[in-house]
Parts: sequence; structure tokens; C-alpha cells
Amino acid sequence: MSGQRTGLDGAFTVDVEDYFHVGAFTSVIDPADWSAFECRVERNTHAALEIAAQTNTRGTFFVLGWVAERYPQLIREIASAGHEIGCHSQNHQLVYELGPDRFRADLIESRDILQDTVGYAVRLYRSPSFSITNDSLWALEILIEEGFTTDSSIYPIRHDRYGIPTARLEPHVITTPSGPITEFPGMVCEWGTRVPVGGGGYLRLFPWWLTKRLLHRVRAQQRPLNVYIHPWEFDPDQPRVACSWKSRFRHYQNLKTTTPKMRALLQTFRLGTMSDVLAGMRLAGNESATSRAAATESAVDPSVLSETSPEVSV
Repeated sequence: MSGQRTGLDGAFTVDVEDYFHVGAFTSVIDPADWSAFECRVERNTHAALEIAAQTNTRGTFFVLGWVAERYPQLIREIASAGHEIGCHSQNHQLVYELGPDRFRADLIESRDILQDTVGYAVRLYRSPSFSITNDSLWALEILIEEGFTTDSSIYPIRHDRYGIPTARLEPHVITTPSGPITEFPGMVCEWGTRVPVGGGGYLRLFPWWLTKRLLHRVRAQQRPLNVYIHPWEFDPDQPRVACSWKSRFRHYQNLKTTTPKMRALLQTFRLGTMSDVLAGMRLAGNESATSRAAATESAVDPSVLSETSPEVSV
């Protein structure tokens, strides 16, 4: 299950969005006003590309359609550097707030923009703010119907904005009435409880020595890493947005530490694209998911995501 056949410790992923796109600011920034803000996504994505190049790392860049539409050359530059392109939605709206019809429209728009930009099929998806939860598992069926084969939107923790706390920790196959999809879940370390680690605010919040210890523990538990970061996290000088104290803490805390921590992480662990990691794994599926879906022909049951469900090799 560890992905060692590829020689990789896990996946390096970047969610390509700008600072004003983030979910923490939705109450104070209307998407209709995005064009009024200073865009810093090009320079900040270049910072991520530079660190990846310095450490000989290839990764998966989940790109917002809004960004690809305005900076197509940036997306082609990412692809030409050997990185994999995934979809991060069109307008960074939470899946469980969109509903099925609006989610499908947003997905198709962003997928088509990305495919037209890079010239090949885009098959990987990560939702904004990991917003595929128990209330939006129907999104997995729509992803399959629209040609996606891998999702990385389910975070197996309890959080006020996202998460399925009983979801399985390792990459696995979920079978739905629309077919199967590979899930590469958000990363946690089991250490008495489920501790989210190695990405975004969690990377910035924890000291490097603790993050390093937790990541080694994840590897010792025979699971691949799923590291994620946003370009704006490389930018401690970004404009400040007036918002709640909780949003300020989550967004701005320890931004100056992102670059040294990410460089140390990529020097310590051998990371690659999500597809390369998955290619070296023998994934498990879920027997009960198949039978339950066939019997009900309804949206996937949350219980099929539980780590207590039986496994079968696929």
C-alpha cells in the first residue's frame, strides 16, 4: 500500500489559486469583485515551481479555471516543466453549497478551459476547501460521469468546514452507481487521534521538527504522503484582507515559514505526481460499496468510505 514500487514517498500537490479566492474570505469578498484585487498568482506559482525545480520534484497542480482563463501561459509553463495538471473547480465555490447541477456546470467549465489550455485530458480533481463531505458525496458520481478518474477532496478529519472523520486514510477505490473512482485522501497521522499534517495551514502552524516526525510516522504506517500547498502561502507580503480573527489566523499565520519548510520537506522526502504515486500502488476497493450501489442505484453511502469496510484488490 505504500507506493514504494515507484520509489516515491508520496505526492506533491499545489492548489493554484490567488489569496482572494480562499474560502475564509467568502464573507467579505464577492467573486464578482475578484478582478478588482491585485493578482499575485503568477509570481507565487513561480515560487512553487522554483522550489520544485531546485529539489528535482514533479507534482500535481490543481488549477482553478478562473486562473487558467486569465493566465494560460502560466498553466502551460507548469505542464512544460513536467508537472501534472488537475482541476480545482472554476470559481472556488464549496461543493456542498453548489448542489449537483451547479457543481456539474462549474466542473465542465473548468475542465474544458484546462484541457484547451494544455491540450490533453484532465482527469484529476480536488474540490475547493476539501468540500466533498457526507453531504456532497453525490459529487463523486458527477466526477466519474464527466471523465475524472481520481479525486483528492475527502479529508478524513473533523473540521468546521470540511471532513469525513471516519473516512479511510489510504488511497483506495470508491465504487458508485456511475462507476469507480480513485480517492487519494487528505493526509493525517494517527497518533492517538487523527492529526492533519503536511499541507496548507497545518504545515505553517507546526514547527518543522514536528511535521517531519509526523510525516515519517505516516510513512511507517505504510501510507503515501499527500502534501499540498497554495501559491499565496509563499507570499508573506500579500495584501491584508479585513476579516474575522479566525480567518486571519488561518490565512496569515507563519507565512514566512512556508518557503523554508517546503524546501526542507522536498529535500527530505521524495515526492512526485499523484498519478505516479498511484501507479506504484495496489489499491483496495470496497465490496459493500459495489453491492450497495447496485441494489439502491442511489448516491454513494457514507459508510462505504469507512476504514472498517472490507477491502478487495482491484
